[in-house]
Amino acid sequence: MITKSQIDDDAAAAPPPSRLAIGPGHALYPLLVAVALIGILFGPVGRQVADDMPESKTHPYFPDHYWPYPILAMAALIALGLLALFGQPLLQTTQSADPRATVIPHPDWYFLSLFQLLKLGPALVTSIVIPTAVVLGLIAWPLIDASLGPRIARRLGWRSWPVPGKNVVTGTLWLLGLGTVALLTLWTLLGPGACIPWFFNGPVCGGL
Repeated sequence: MITKSQIDDDAAAAPPPSRLAIGPGHALYPLLVAVALIGILFGPVGRQVADDMPESKTHPYFPDHYWPYPILAMAALIALGLLALFGQPLLQTTQSADPRATVIPHPDWYFLSLFQLLKLGPALVTSIVIPTAVVLGLIAWPLIDASLGPRIARRLGWRSWPVPGKNVVTGTLWLLGLGTVALLTLWTLLGPGACIPWFFNGPVCGGL
């Protein structure tokens, strides 16, 4: 008969559980989770629900589940062809494009902020360096948040780094970024009359 004291002695003598080298707080944790999910999706398949079902209640993937997709694709191609054939007069609402004509290009509304940013500094910085840095920062944001976040929390005296949606620091940064884009877009829409003094190339005005 095993007594409670023997169980407690065995539990105390057991080696402590080893700590994982890469945990949820590690910078490489999101990358490892992505690799693990890919392995789960495309790895070896185990026992399926259909294995316990009688064959009369199952359907093979080919051709039962496969045949609608080629038909749908052909239907979409035929519909596009008919629209291009009979809707051609409706599409030609303006003159045909002339490659010899001199046209001043105007950006779409979602590029107005970048268009206005070009006026605020050297072309190399405003057209290549800043947009590239922003795109790379967005791609690497999960790694930055996982590695730099806990350090900021310790400096601020927080017990842990808040999750997204409840994080004051990251929320403020995102609002500042979106506010900058909105202000640059609005500045462009205000037109040439909206000018402010600027240290690079003198006053900068809105408009296209």
